[in-house]
Amino acid sequence: MDEDSKLSRKTVLRAALAAGVAAPVALIGGPALARTTVAVGQVPELTPACHDDDDDPTPAQTEGPYFKPNSPERTDLVTPGTQGTRLTVTGYVFGLACLPVNRALLDFWQADVNGAYDNTGYTFRGHQYTDAQGAFRLSTIVPGLYPGRTRHIHVKVQAPGRPILTTQLYFPNEPRNNTDTIFDARLLMTVRDNGSAKEAAFDFVLNVPQSPTSTPPTSTRPTTTPPTTTPPGGTTWAAGTGYAAGARVTYGGQGYICLQGHTAQPGWEPPAVPALWRAG
Repeated sequence: MDEDSKLSRKTVLRAALAAGVAAPVALIGGPALARTTVAVGQVPELTPACHDDDDDPTPAQTEGPYFKPNSPERTDLVTPGTQGTRLTVTGYVFGLACLPVNRALLDFWQADVNGAYDNTGYTFRGHQYTDAQGAFRLSTIVPGLYPGRTRHIHVKVQAPGRPILTTQLYFPNEPRNNTDTIFDARLLMTVRDNGSAKEAAFDFVLNVPQSPTSTPPTSTRPTTTPPTTTPPGGTTWAAGTGYAAGARVTYGGQGYICLQGHTAQPGWEPPAVPALWRAG
């Protein structure tokens, strides 16, 4: 099979999310983010893949006209009185061997709730560095729309001493995704509701060579060991499993009902994510 005829599973999954349709069943069971399997030293099968002969590192996109250098170092772009739906974006920065990149620079900038950029100051602009596990966290708002573009967040990512990746992050189920000529489905974040706020996730894969013999990171997410037996009321919850709305599971001896179809990930245990599971 030549390169032009290959159909990336990542592309299929993200395109399905962009269109607001169900992803193919064959794709649902795998991990949705590189972090899901990197903790146990496995190369992830879905976005973003790390040199699996089927997918490329995170694709670059145009910088656009609104970038400003020398943004302040901060992880929280929200100030008192900020309007808009609160959004938390978390993720990791990996190299080609799916190992974390420590002290990678991430510089974010975006529009405000009205679709306007601050070109005189540094509102909704800030940079930060990944920790030893390659993790980052951004507190901001869902950006507003402006003519010609779908909803997006700009970012520059740079491993120490390496070239800069300039790209953009997108939101699933946005009507303008289908008409924005810059939009790339490979850059869709995983987004879910958390009360009146939203939580998003995206893992960057940089074109940085790494030794496959390096020690993989240990997970920093708190986890609780599920029971070894299955109490009545459903199958035992398990990370990596695709759950449809209405599915029933047990976790820690308690029964839960799935509220939204998703693929389970470490850190998304039913007691921790009321947006996905309801006790019952």
